Amino acid sequence: MKPLKFQDLILQETEDYLIINKPPHVSALEDRDKTQQTILGLARNYCETAQLCHRLDKETSGILAIAKNPTAYRHLALQFEKRKVAKIYHAVTWGIHDFKGVKVELPIRILNKGIVKIDKFDGKPAETIFNTLKAYKSTSLVECRPITGRMHQIRIHLACLKASILADVQYGGKLFYLSQLKKKRFNLKRGTEEQPLIKRVALHAQALVFEELNGKTIQVEAPYPKDIRALLRQLENYQ
Repeated sequence: MKPLKFQDLILQETEDYLIINKPPHVSALEDRDKTQQTILGLARNYCETAQLCHRLDKETSGILAIAKNPTAYRHLALQFEKRKVAKIYHAVTWGIHDFKGVKVELPIRILNKGIVKIDKFDGKPAETIFNTLKAYKSTSLVECRPITGRMHQIRIHLACLKASILADVQYGGKLFYLSQLKKKRFNLKRGTEEQPLIKRVALHAQALVFEELNGKTIQVEAPYPKDIRALLRQLENYQ
């Protein structure tokens, strides 16, 4: 991956906040591989006092809010704590679904292996609302509105609805190939191996709404990255 330029990621900048569109495969915080760029490292080269106000998984693309000073960080952290921040994600899931305000309230417990499970006894409360945006032949584009902010919440809640996200092998989502769309018309060159249409969990943080220190509302949307655009284009082509 070529080096990122932080300025290219910025969707909106105010006196107190930076709103960026995080690319997939980039860690928000320090990664095990110290040679890799991280969002926090890039942000602090741009603004020394930058702090991430929330997190996205390394594979997940999309909108991320960064505070430029401690006061702004506390202000937004309190909104997250009181569940006053609106977060919208888009996921491409397995199966044809017609979710209309479907609410999943299943408690989540984090396991030592960095994965989570539904645990009605020892899990922490977790709530997500789902709406289908478009159904294709064997997949669906789903809007996800997490009310709480648990680790892997959207991923495991969708799995509970039998709507695992494409390429989310951790929670039941298989890889998706062009041959599954084209079938009889699909020809692969001899000696080559077919590559999946998307190589990471097909989840994108699409929008964020919160209140600035001056009382004004910030509402920002993050365009899809290249891999999700390409995936949706193929789904449309063979609809």
